[in-house]
Amino acid sequence: MFSRIAFGSQPLRSNVFFSKPVKLLKKPRTTFPSQASCAVHVDSPPTIPTLTTSYAHGTSSKSLLFSTVGGSLQASAERFPDREAVVFLQDRVRKTFSQLQQDVDQAAAGLLALGLKRGDRLGMWGPNTYEWVLFQFASAKAGVILVSVNPAYQVQELEFALRKVGCNAIVCPTQFKTQKYCDMLRQICPEMDTAIPGSVKSARLPDLHTVIVTDSRQPGMYHLEDVMQAGSSQHMQQLEELQKKLSFDDPINIQFTSGTTGNPKGATLSHHNIVNNAYFIGMRLGYDWRVSSQVRVCLPVPMYHCFGSVGGGIVMATHGITLVFPSTGYDGRANLAAMESERCTFVYGTPTMYIDMLGQPDLAKFDLSSVEGGIMAGSPCPPEIVKKVISTMGIKEFVIAYGTTENSPVSFCGFPTDNLERKSETVGCIASHIEAKVVDPGSGQLVPLGISGELMIRGYCVMLEYWGDVAKTDECIAKDRWYKTGDIASLDKYGFCRIEGRIKDMIIRGGENIYPAEIEQFLHTHPKVQEAQVIGIKDERMGEEVCACLKLKAGQDCSAEDIKAYCKGKIAHFKIPRYVTFVNDYPLTVSGKIQKNKLRVQTEKFLAL
Repeated sequence: MFSRIAFGSQPLRSNVFFSKPVKLLKKPRTTFPSQASCAVHVDSPPTIPTLTTSYAHGTSSKSLLFSTVGGSLQASAERFPDREAVVFLQDRVRKTFSQLQQDVDQAAAGLLALGLKRGDRLGMWGPNTYEWVLFQFASAKAGVILVSVNPAYQVQELEFALRKVGCNAIVCPTQFKTQKYCDMLRQICPEMDTAIPGSVKSARLPDLHTVIVTDSRQPGMYHLEDVMQAGSSQHMQQLEELQKKLSFDDPINIQFTSGTTGNPKGATLSHHNIVNNAYFIGMRLGYDWRVSSQVRVCLPVPMYHCFGSVGGGIVMATHGITLVFPSTGYDGRANLAAMESERCTFVYGTPTMYIDMLGQPDLAKFDLSSVEGGIMAGSPCPPEIVKKVISTMGIKEFVIAYGTTENSPVSFCGFPTDNLERKSETVGCIASHIEAKVVDPGSGQLVPLGISGELMIRGYCVMLEYWGDVAKTDECIAKDRWYKTGDIASLDKYGFCRIEGRIKDMIIRGGENIYPAEIEQFLHTHPKVQEAQVIGIKDERMGEEVCACLKLKAGQDCSAEDIKAYCKGKIAHFKIPRYVTFVNDYPLTVSGKIQKNKLRVQTEKFLAL
């Protein structure tokens, strides 16, 4: 078939005639190298090896969504009005999608009535309560950017976070356990005691004008009831009109990174980032084909963290599932009780949370027969723990998810039907509509397939920026929009990823590069070890030495010599820990991540180094 080549509307025609046959010159045939394969179709587990290099693109027949956070919840409320959306067992709160939507609309109209406007920032500071979910969606519907504030922050950390993003309002309880939220706010803003609610003028927090308390009346602050009653029919109309103006590319959530090195940075995420990530998390887990009225997720992870707010809250909105919150603060036994009493079908948690659940002395008494699947994410997942969750808790459709706050968060996730090796040895397969590549950290060049290097991510999931920090943004997002994860990883030919550790956690012992995760995974095979963390300890001769900080199983006794003997002949001699310490617990972030920098300081002090 010949095509017509046109300039404007007229086809190009030839008026040249040859009087004798023309001998056509034959050019040598150019050969092109075969195109490297990079696509992995991920609507179902890939069965054909397609990758030929360390670059993968997760392709899907499902297109990206163009919804806002508020629009996603509205769609589920219209589709499943009488289905339970959230259950908070400790506070005895149950809300259907219809009830949640009604509360969200009322709270969003109230925020507008209080003077908040599109693009303003509202901090949510507190543990897992109904008010967290309420303001997550109410702020989004009002076009207000939700700032997820770590509930464990003390005065200095709180002031830094609120100043950094210019928070205009903050929502918190009076106190929770030892955290006296209102008292800490007063230390920063003593002006509140004499201020009219909504008119706070703070010298140290110049952008803050509104404080909303969820559980008691305090001077200079609104009570939650005030917000719920503030919105008039006029504000409801204003809210409805606003929905036509909101863009799915608008920033809608600021999540602070853990700040283990330097001050926390505010990863700024759009509707598009988190709605699509939540949608494809749910698709990977099969929430689209399971009887969604029976998908009940036990959610002990904190809402302040992406795992809870996106993997929980936004997945609830996009897929119409039910979230069950077992307790306000983390309680391993409460998780098991919630799974039993609420007949949960999925459970989310960090490795530490699963280790805690496995360590419950009466674990066998709980009926977990309804639990079909679960997700482990948030920090490196030891293979032995994954195997124990599957065998001991009976959670067959268990998956590992990997990601970063800056990637909304998930970029790799397993399939529920993966074999045990993939479930325990990898962090899953490339997610839909996301690109990943593994490069040499020094040169930036692609490494051969299966070889380790720095993992980089590109796609809809990459955050907009670190709020108000161009330099830090440019450090981790290149001009071509590749995000540098800082993780050492490798890809296989099916698009599955293995994480070997953080570049910054790598131990350099006498010139040898040692990845702590590899040693941790081995130590988890020791019958007396419940949890293992490996760190680098300063050493004058070697630069760094390997130190294992171990938590033993209840009632077990073990010595450093026992551990070293167990390692001998099974791992390379330079990986065998020079130091072994035994601990009762580890320094944790509120999201359950081990703070290795603090653990290193504590250990060096304990060893008097």
